[in-house]
Amino acid sequence: MDGHKHDWIKEQGRHCNEYFQSAFIGSCLSIFLGGILLILMYRATYFSWMFLAAKLEIQMTTTVHPTFIWWKRHFQDWVLMMLSAQTSVGRVLVILVFLFSIGSLIIYFINCYSAIQFCLSFQDRTINIDLFFNIFFLFYFGLRFLAASDKLKFWVELNSIVDFFTITPVCVSFYLEKNWLGLRFLRALRLLELPKILQFLQIIKSGTSIKLSKLLAVFVSTWLTAAGFLHWIENSGDPWEGQTNFQSLGYFECLYMVMVTMSTVGYGDIVAKTILGRCFLLFFIIGGLMLFANFIPEIADIVGSTKIYKGSYKTVKGRKFIVVCGDITLHSVTAFLRDFLSQDTGEITTEILFLGETAPNLELETVFRCYSAYASFFQGSIMKNEDLQRVRLGDAEACLILADVCSAQPYTEDASNIMRVLSIKNQYAHVRVIIQIIESSNKVYLPKLPNWDWKKGDCIICFAELKLGLIAQSCLVPGLTTLLTRLFIRDDTQVTKNFLLGHWHEIQGMDYNVLTGCLSNDFIDLTFQEVCRICFVKLNLMLLAIQFKHGRYANSILINPPSTIKIQYKTMGFFIARSTAEVKRARHYCKRCHDDIDIPDNIGKCHCKKRRGFSLSLPVTEEKSSESLLDATGMFHWCEAVPLEKALLKRNKNLGPVLRNHIVVCVFGDASSSLIGLRNFVMPLRASNFTFDELKDIVFVGSLEYLQREWEFIQNFPKLFVLQGTALSCADLKAVSIKHCTICAVLSAHARSAGDQTLVDTTSILATLNIRSMQFKFRSSGATKTMEVNRDPMDMKSQLSQLPFKSIPIITELKVASNAQFFEQNMKGSADGTEKQHAACFFRGSVFSDSFLDSLLCTAYYNHHVLALLQTLVIGGSNPQLEEHLAEKISLSGSYSNITQFAPRNRCKLALLPLTDDPASVEEILVYFGDVYCKALDMFGIICFGLYRIEEEEENNPAENRFVISRPSNNLEILASDLFFCLVPFNTSVTNLTSVIANMIPTKRKTALNTGKPLIL
Repeated sequence: MDGHKHDWIKEQGRHCNEYFQSAFIGSCLSIFLGGILLILMYRATYFSWMFLAAKLEIQMTTTVHPTFIWWKRHFQDWVLMMLSAQTSVGRVLVILVFLFSIGSLIIYFINCYSAIQFCLSFQDRTINIDLFFNIFFLFYFGLRFLAASDKLKFWVELNSIVDFFTITPVCVSFYLEKNWLGLRFLRALRLLELPKILQFLQIIKSGTSIKLSKLLAVFVSTWLTAAGFLHWIENSGDPWEGQTNFQSLGYFECLYMVMVTMSTVGYGDIVAKTILGRCFLLFFIIGGLMLFANFIPEIADIVGSTKIYKGSYKTVKGRKFIVVCGDITLHSVTAFLRDFLSQDTGEITTEILFLGETAPNLELETVFRCYSAYASFFQGSIMKNEDLQRVRLGDAEACLILADVCSAQPYTEDASNIMRVLSIKNQYAHVRVIIQIIESSNKVYLPKLPNWDWKKGDCIICFAELKLGLIAQSCLVPGLTTLLTRLFIRDDTQVTKNFLLGHWHEIQGMDYNVLTGCLSNDFIDLTFQEVCRICFVKLNLMLLAIQFKHGRYANSILINPPSTIKIQYKTMGFFIARSTAEVKRARHYCKRCHDDIDIPDNIGKCHCKKRRGFSLSLPVTEEKSSESLLDATGMFHWCEAVPLEKALLKRNKNLGPVLRNHIVVCVFGDASSSLIGLRNFVMPLRASNFTFDELKDIVFVGSLEYLQREWEFIQNFPKLFVLQGTALSCADLKAVSIKHCTICAVLSAHARSAGDQTLVDTTSILATLNIRSMQFKFRSSGATKTMEVNRDPMDMKSQLSQLPFKSIPIITELKVASNAQFFEQNMKGSADGTEKQHAACFFRGSVFSDSFLDSLLCTAYYNHHVLALLQTLVIGGSNPQLEEHLAEKISLSGSYSNITQFAPRNRCKLALLPLTDDPASVEEILVYFGDVYCKALDMFGIICFGLYRIEEEEENNPAENRFVISRPSNNLEILASDLFFCLVPFNTSVTNLTSVIANMIPTKRKTALNTGKPLIL
């Protein structure tokens, strides 16, 4: 009896499933397919009627009132704005739809948990709540239908399909008085609207949080929907099997099975028994695996990175920190950390906070971990106030902004960095900002920003200005780039010392840097030359320049000023010294107490009453007649604008006799290349502290389309010429008489390689090697006739050493410093050969790289006055008035009066002077650097601050390659072939130091010195 009753209940449940499923699914499909059919029939009827009307030429008239059309259009616009949540009512409506969908889904979960069979009793209390939700969904569906412009597209979209298969069964259930779980799981697809709802409520704002919400919504909705479908199939059975192979599975068991399937674990404790269920899992495992494998790691990365890099910095009392932003990449961060930590002497007390807009990659993350003791990374934007608060920018010592020097769009890079400065200054006006700028034309925007104050330490490091200025100065003073970068940029790499192994004076010179310190009151009313001598002889300090705090020259850096300018109270001095402890000697010096002290280390602070007051001897502005035409500021030589056609050199003319001792500049660029700013190269070479006769002709070799764009900025400078060609062509180089030039500069244009970044210097490297090959050809051609005189092989070597050999000095700009290895192929046989090749080119001054200027950011942070001195030395006399004038006008304006202020011209100039014009006459005389320094200072006011020495003996160095010695020691013995780096006063005209040697008491060398090796005492 009991078995018969059980079979009857099973048969009744099977009959319930077959009957009700057919009714519910049939009603849903009929509405869905019927709607599509009606829409297609309407479109077919409409197009047929329009076609017949066009064929029969029937006039279509409308009887609809215009007011009705206006109201209809207004209603559709209002509904569309409401559905897109552009109004408050629309936002409330969208939020209610989402909440009701979640509520309907929760009711489905409750019914699945409490139901014994798939068909529910109509007396279930939740049916009324679900009915209310679905009536609201039906209302929302009607609004969407009215607002849709394409009814067919609306009918088949995902949200419409969800409504068809969830609203219709509720209505049918009232007719059949039986509720059915069926396809109500489709309400889980409404979770896809969650990111939009969260944005409406402004709960999520950042791109990362929006992406995370979308990933979670897609993953969870897919998981719940797949579990619901499997729950329906397994509890219903296969239709062709008469639904006899169903099994009673709970919804949460299906959730478990779907998750196990997606993760490809497949424990096998719960399996699908129906064929439909197994087929569904077969296809779902493919899509689910892709979903699981892609979404879960991405979600984990976002959540993990949010935890690591989205935190806030906690300040520690007594510990300073700086914020670094801008171009945060592996190369820039590595270079900055190396430079910053090498300049931070002693214990590192400054922490570095990097603020980047994107999360670091694995390589950059490894760098941060290696430097985790004093470097941290935070993800955010300097443009957002909340991110500035997270890194406590208001408490930072300074904010340093890095630029991408290799950017193919330098203007865009500069503009973004300028906007970062604006964001910082608007929120925290007191914070120092040190910014890197690529193009000099963009500098003018920074002083106009609110709260920008260079007196408080705000600095601009312009790459184009400093880079081209250094290269230009090196055209007049070879090796200057090496000397200045060594003095102004601290570098403690072991490679440089390995290269100079055996030259301990040169290695000792690497320990010197430019430092600042206040001068003692005992120097007041003394001339600069008098103070220089005291500092050199008594304090073992080399003074280069001064800066006044008050008076007419306040805040102006005066480099080796004339004797008319006297030292004032609280004057700042710029010294070449090893440490700040040595510089303090100049502050503590007292003539009364320290006059008889011969050891500089014994000079310290004394207890004498210091002299106070101001110097009353201020120089009067002098006016002199100028034979040459200068610009309106008096800083540069000027001429009327020269048309490019007039400056263009003709290839068919013999320019050899015309071009002598000129400068050849090889430029690479085309009509679409970004301008590098050749005006920054020309201005130092046309500074007014040179006489007009001292100006060298400059010949630019490059694409005419590119040079035409640059010409409008340099057309008012005299002695400029252009040749259309390329440095890769020997014919073009011979056309500009490169054999007789003073120096050849190879400049690179703004370009980024699509692949390996080292390839950006390919053209510059090939051009340099091409010029060097021409040197070999010149030598070979000159050797031919000489070798014919004597064919004896034993005498060939001696004849080669006596052959005339014209070496063409070259300075090449490289974007990547390591590419210098391609210029020194003869250094082999050692593990560090590549590094030595790089060091060799650097010390000879034949290579200049943008990376040499990276350390200036750190230099400016520690002492911004040092950066100002370098800019004054390199640029050749730039000032705020000139920069403002250049910003307002493309070219310089001239002064048509021959009376000009003498002060702008009365600036010292850099020079490379030989010891004598007859080296053989001083080979047996023993001369020390300290003696030459004092005599040159006393006689001409010249400051010697470096040496340019030949590397090896002449027989092993036919090209006479030289290297730089910065701040030679006082007892360094001078060789006859040495060249001196000097600061020469404007009104001093000397070509060598012969008269200096003539006024010294000669000391004969020992006999052993005749071998050519100097005696080091």
